[in-house]
Amino acid sequence: MCGIAGVVAREPLGDEWGGRIAAMKGAMFHRGPDGEGEYRNTNVVIAMRRLSIIDLVGGGQPLFNEDRSVALVANGEVYNFLELREQLEKRGHTFATHSDCETIVHLYEEYGVDCVQHLRGMYAFALWDEKRRRLLLVRDRLGEKPLYLHESEGRVVFASELKTLLASGVPGHELDEDAVDLYFHYQYVPEPHTPLKGVRKLDAGHLLVIDTAPWQVTEKIYWRMEDAPPIEGNPAEIIRQELDTAARLTIRSDVPVGVALSGGLDSAAIAALAARHYPGVLHAFSIGYPGRPPSDERADAKAFADRLGVPFHDIELETGEMTRLFPELVWWRDDPIADISGFGYFSVMKLAREHRVPVVLQGQGGDELFWGYPWVKDAAVAAAERFSSKGPLAMLRRLAPRGRRTRFYDLTHDYRTACKTVRGVYGRRMRDGARRFGASRIFDAPQVPGQEGIGVTRLIFDTYLRENGITQGDRLSMASSIELRLPLLDYRLVETVIGLRKTRTDFYAPPKAWFKEALGDLLPKEILDRPKRGFTPPVGDWHRALFAQYGSWLRDGYLVQAEILSPEGATALAKGPFPRGLATPLSFKALVLELWYRRVKEKAAPSVS
Repeated sequence: MCGIAGVVAREPLGDEWGGRIAAMKGAMFHRGPDGEGEYRNTNVVIAMRRLSIIDLVGGGQPLFNEDRSVALVANGEVYNFLELREQLEKRGHTFATHSDCETIVHLYEEYGVDCVQHLRGMYAFALWDEKRRRLLLVRDRLGEKPLYLHESEGRVVFASELKTLLASGVPGHELDEDAVDLYFHYQYVPEPHTPLKGVRKLDAGHLLVIDTAPWQVTEKIYWRMEDAPPIEGNPAEIIRQELDTAARLTIRSDVPVGVALSGGLDSAAIAALAARHYPGVLHAFSIGYPGRPPSDERADAKAFADRLGVPFHDIELETGEMTRLFPELVWWRDDPIADISGFGYFSVMKLAREHRVPVVLQGQGGDELFWGYPWVKDAAVAAAERFSSKGPLAMLRRLAPRGRRTRFYDLTHDYRTACKTVRGVYGRRMRDGARRFGASRIFDAPQVPGQEGIGVTRLIFDTYLRENGITQGDRLSMASSIELRLPLLDYRLVETVIGLRKTRTDFYAPPKAWFKEALGDLLPKEILDRPKRGFTPPVGDWHRALFAQYGSWLRDGYLVQAEILSPEGATALAKGPFPRGLATPLSFKALVLELWYRRVKEKAAPSVS
């Protein structure tokens, strides 16, 4: 696990890039406190910070091939590196280290850009081919590892985090009106967009080939979930086999491994699967609230940890500490994400670091892959009804509101509220600058009659899971120098579920039916039957505390100055309201964006204490 950064240009790089790269490495120290490295050539610099997980002594980067004509910096883990190494050594390759990422260099020698087809893991990497004068930038299939880009005529600058890219001094700080409009509808900016003009993310499952002589930038898609081949057979048996394999691969580590454990199904499944395969002592980490209200799941989590014989550690999330840390949390998330759960992500990872466990497994992705959210199932059902309509009433049914709602966000309260009210608080720049209002102008579920569940799955992976879930997980774990691993996002497991959905429909079944059946012999009945609770902090208390501390910043803040919000709109938002449940009002979205943009303008990175 590392952070990477660099630049490639058509013309030779000037001396100033020495200082720029040093600033970029400094801005991502948290992603790699154990070391640093860089490779320089006339037209390219690739650099990294290292968090040592595999080959603690010899795995420093950059990594090279045998004649040092190929150089690599990589962020993430190649889970199948042992199998790949064995194959490559049989083909005559000589390894200089035991690093998992060195397999990428030798795979590139064998297969060129198609090396990505052999990788099973989470990664973003930059590979320089000196003979071809070419830089290859790659992001993993599900987007677990980030890669931000700033492209101009004859130059590409890249980094693992937006704050690192900003440290180069190359991108400006101008907000993108369309991205801001998306943010107020979704509560995050969907990829590949970012809130800043001139900055984007390399999309998941994409690679960028940059040839310098002559200059040419080519982007390619190398993986799409909907291309998974159809699968016949017993879903529970097939899924269980892939779950076991994913767990066995993702616990490979030369440092201690833990698991983020709540009282829910997904984290219990990961803990049980990991405990079966991990050769050392697996640690469990959990969060709770003062007074242990009904939403506190620590008792359930500890009971299951005890059942597994796993040491259990917990921490309480206090309102005062959340309020004090909130500006830092907003900044560490890199993009503005108006999700109140960020303090939970941050706290459990900090707890793991305090116990010297630098690798943590988490159950993220289970709800998105196995129909854990009712509003996602409703979207799939609506899509199926739309396409299955026959007879004289078919057209009317397709045009009805429910028939049109094939996008899961159309079914959420927050999205519908934003569509009705957000223009009332926008300033002149937003009213004039955004091309069209409403997130639905960009994102829709790719639909094939009979495979509506696949389209909806793809949509939630591309939006809510990747930007709201994966992004928070990556940034708020790396803020404490923790490597977060997500076994339920193993691409082979995802392809297996999609392949099964090509031969049958599962969204009419009870929530997570396939998943629960696959785990029937591994988890106790009380966990399999427990209703989904999700992350349920004292939302109202937290919102009131945040607005008491920071709400006044909205009234004459950067968003008003930039004419994103009108003065009247900002004043109204600063008064609340404060939700009881997990709804995300416009007021909270505005507060998060204000705090985030302040740090961007001030260019000050906080320290974690």
